[in-house]
Amino acid sequence: MEHGLWAYTRHPNYFGDFCMWWSIYIIAVSAGAWWSIAGPPLMSTLLVRVSGVSLRGKGIGDRRPKYADYARRTDAFFPDTPRKYTAP
Repeated sequence: MEHGLWAYTRHPNYFGDFCMWWSIYIIAVSAGAWWSIAGPPLMSTLLVRVSGVSLRGKGIGDRRPKYADYARRTDAFFPDTPRKYTAP
């Protein structure tokens, strides 16, 4: 988990889906489909708050003891540089 995309975000696949939905919206708007705005916010909410990130994070710390440290260092959704964490 310290290499590749997972070093920057715990859910790079969900972030990729998020980018895809917003990219399709931008393309649709440029073609005049302004009404397509409903899709990206809905999918973003589902990915972050309902079925994606929040659902996948529950209970994983019980099965994988090092996950809590990884979660403290790595952003859940938006890619960011890994933070250094020192145990208390």
